[in-house]
Amino acid sequence: MADLSSAADARASRRRWLLLAPALFILVFAAAGPLLITLVYSFLSPGDYGGVEYEPSLQAWFNVFMERDIFEDTLGWSDAHLSIFWRSVKLSLLTTVLCLFFGFPTAYFIATRPKKQRDLWMLLIIIPFWTNLLIRTFAIVELIRAEGTLNTLLLWIGAIDAPIQMLFTEFSILLGMVYVYLPLMVLPLYASMERLDFSLVEAGYDLYATRLQVLRRVILPLVKPGVIAGSILVFVPSLGAYVTPRVMGGGNQLMIGNLIELQFGQGRNWPLGAALSITLLAIVMVALLAYVRAAGNQEPHRV
Repeated sequence: MADLSSAADARASRRRWLLLAPALFILVFAAAGPLLITLVYSFLSPGDYGGVEYEPSLQAWFNVFMERDIFEDTLGWSDAHLSIFWRSVKLSLLTTVLCLFFGFPTAYFIATRPKKQRDLWMLLIIIPFWTNLLIRTFAIVELIRAEGTLNTLLLWIGAIDAPIQMLFTEFSILLGMVYVYLPLMVLPLYASMERLDFSLVEAGYDLYATRLQVLRRVILPLVKPGVIAGSILVFVPSLGAYVTPRVMGGGNQLMIGNLIELQFGQGRNWPLGAALSITLLAIVMVALLAYVRAAGNQEPHRV
């Protein structure tokens, strides 16, 4: 009997591995493989016309944060790269905060509607995903450009005397990314709030808690998984965004994704582009670990 049980366990184990094989293949060859190639490229020398020369070099990693003055041959911080890194992190954090600020009440509103109405409201949230990202970005451009809808309306009502320059600024990039990634915050928040036991909210009011206390001590701790998931879904793509900063920044407000593309394209410095890519990956990993750890250490409060 023991032999039969061992044979059955072995067959079940082989079936599980066979079922896992496609996913493992994708993870190894479609995810880990390209990352490994990128990591190797970051330690090589740039080719004369793009590509790499298979000569080991740490110059790419040196150029990520440092630069050498071509006139005085002195070392200094790479101000351009550091400012782009700072702009990327700053705008990504602001995008996450604003998406949470607008997404939380939106998800709460939908979750508190009658069950028959929720599907319609969720359909309205999902509809933007049916349109290409580039088209949605150009729609925002048309809204805020100098001759766009917003400036035309403000001029018509006499609120301003001349068009406001909103396009090709950090504000325009932030507006575009909030518009693009807001549904990614609403969906996980709604999934958490839909399972929320609203009798606990009523109990909080019965115990004479204010609306702010109920929000802070009852609702937020219960929907914290949705807040964490939504923040991750917004922060990660925002940090590596390319299309929205390229279109709405006009090449004047670069982010990390644009800088990486520039090195692989016009700059023809593939090792530097690879080093910047790995640096971006490291920033994302550190930020996610810090955020999840901080969120996990927060103990739910009692009313």
